[in-house]
Amino acid sequence: MFLRIDKLQVDLPAPKRPDPNAGAALQELLGGKYGEMSTLGNYMFQSFNFRSKSKLRPFYSLVASITAEELGHVELVSNGVAMLNNGPDSDADEADGGDISDAPFEDMKDIRLAAAFLSGAGGAMPVNSNGQSWNNDFITTTGNVVIDLLHNFHLECGARLHKLRVYETLTDPTGREVCGYLLVRGSVHAHAYALALKKITGVDIEKMLPCPNINLDRIPESQKYLAEGSHRRLYTFSPDDYRDMAGIWGNGETALPGDPPGELEIVEGMPEGGKIHQLTGIPSAFTPDYAPEEMFEIATKLYQASR
Repeated sequence: MFLRIDKLQVDLPAPKRPDPNAGAALQELLGGKYGEMSTLGNYMFQSFNFRSKSKLRPFYSLVASITAEELGHVELVSNGVAMLNNGPDSDADEADGGDISDAPFEDMKDIRLAAAFLSGAGGAMPVNSNGQSWNNDFITTTGNVVIDLLHNFHLECGARLHKLRVYETLTDPTGREVCGYLLVRGSVHAHAYALALKKITGVDIEKMLPCPNINLDRIPESQKYLAEGSHRRLYTFSPDDYRDMAGIWGNGETALPGDPPGELEIVEGMPEGGKIHQLTGIPSAFTPDYAPEEMFEIATKLYQASR
């Protein structure tokens, strides 16, 4: 089962302006071939289908714990997309529906992913940067531990390449923060799968890292995560389970060359996390509805009743 916490894995800065085209670019990290929907889907179904869980517990725990982290990555990218689509933070919902006959969203017909507004209300959807739906063909779960781990290693390296390319297209701090954090965590996952393969096969596959061959010290948004040691940490995302992956991520293994030095460590639980930004109501777009006052009044009464 999964435990849900009402936070993002990290704090995201508010966008400077609405930028739906930047949101469309970030969609690649959500619904693209190497996006977070793909990493989540692969690891989740591999963990569900894992053979000999009790006998291969450290390897199962590794895939299972990273599954939980990837679920949080889907949430993080989705929030980043929605924030870029909607613009700077505001606590003030739109006062009324405005004049809907005056084409208040005329600009939206020319944005790269018009469906993000027309169908998705300015939110994120499981699609890539061109609006093509993410699909099950991106999932590999063979039942063969070595093949699955090798596929996961490839997937994380491919995802790192895509994060770099998306990062290089963005200027807004929200999207760049998402990329900077995920570049660090993607390196962790690639490193973890490489070490797991090394334990099984004896092959030093971690020598292929970093792939692509760029050090994170060239990414300003990655620096605070490197400084706090995020590149050396795997989280259990559980109060009691999955600690036995320390047999893979630990035992004197150290950070990759080029990253700040130190031994790899398992952290019980999850990152401290950051706030989820509020998207304001826009009645003229029927979000939450054309006349939301009664909804807000009902929600306020329900909230007070729960205290």
